[in-house]
Amino acid sequence: MRLDLPTLFMMTTAVTVTVGVLFLLSWSQTRRERSLAVWGIAHIVGGLASLMLALRGQIPDSLSIALANALMIGAYGLIWCGVRAFEGRRLRLDWALAGAVIWLGACAVPAFFESLAARVILASTIAGLYCGSGALMIWRGRGEPLVSRYPALILLATYAALYWIRIPLAVATPLPVSIGTASPWFAILAFAGTLFSVAIAFVFMALTKERAEREQRQAAETDSLTGIANRRALVAGAERHLAVAPAALLLFDLDHFKLINDRHGHSVGDAALAAFCQIAAPVLPPEAVFGRMGGEEFACLLPRLDERAAARVAERIRAGVARFTHPDYPELRMSVSVGVAAESQIGGSLDYLLRRADDALYRAKRTGRDRVVTSEEDPLPVAADIPGTSRVGGRSRVRSP
Repeated sequence: MRLDLPTLFMMTTAVTVTVGVLFLLSWSQTRRERSLAVWGIAHIVGGLASLMLALRGQIPDSLSIALANALMIGAYGLIWCGVRAFEGRRLRLDWALAGAVIWLGACAVPAFFESLAARVILASTIAGLYCGSGALMIWRGRGEPLVSRYPALILLATYAALYWIRIPLAVATPLPVSIGTASPWFAILAFAGTLFSVAIAFVFMALTKERAEREQRQAAETDSLTGIANRRALVAGAERHLAVAPAALLLFDLDHFKLINDRHGHSVGDAALAAFCQIAAPVLPPEAVFGRMGGEEFACLLPRLDERAAARVAERIRAGVARFTHPDYPELRMSVSVGVAAESQIGGSLDYLLRRADDALYRAKRTGRDRVVTSEEDPLPVAADIPGTSRVGGRSRVRSP
């Protein structure tokens, strides 16, 4: 079957423009995702370029060759620019349009314009660079776990490779002079353009959808004041860890927090809660599940730690909180009491751990606050801060009066 190449390019135009309109419609509903708008414009520009290529022989070569390919290169530059926007980088429209400017400058040279091989080499080099650079940026952003990130990376990298493969082929293989020639070269180009438009639309829209869903999920699982996990996310994460490994639980309660609110106001109290999280988070191991239970009470599950190791972590946090100062409120002091409990078996109950840690926390409050108490041991106060105490076996014990 012989393919009518202008018809193929017209089909590519229709599909590409339709995809561009869909991108713009999606952007109109999610205005803060600028990448959708950039990708929409890129596809409409690419569709216009395909239309001008389809009219080869019916319009001047300056339009069907020079301008059409400049628009196509510019479309790839805008796709690259949209990837930058998606990854939170500056758009750099100057770089996105630089390829088209280079192409038009080269086309002003008669020897270049008359050489089909030279034109293919330059256009393929620039388009491949945009696609390859976009793939690299998506790879560098892999810290944000999105399922469609890797299909997008593979798609852009594959398209870059296909463009760069055209460079040696342009040197080694005689190329047709007219688009009207029944050549598989242009048929492949038209089909590739259509498939690329559809595929890139699918994966890019999937990327933005996955990001929106992830942000919504994080918002639903995050305490809005402190930025750490809320109670629901904390419980869910802790239960997942307990199902596969033993763990220890730390239960924190800021001492005299109501007094902070009463003396300094709720805004300072809110800042104190956030400051506690900023002190505690760097001390915790990466696998820790740290969240706010409510009010001034926080909890942290430490997978694979026993009670003694968990108590050492808690003591570092307690000491960090005790050293806290605020330049605007020099009289403000903070302290925290901590209850520690551990489960040595896989599949332990979170409720049981919470009850034991809460009992230890109650004993820490009852015996003077600003200390760490484990579920099976005596309080661990700071000896210098409590009259009538002495260190015994590496921990403080309260002497009888």
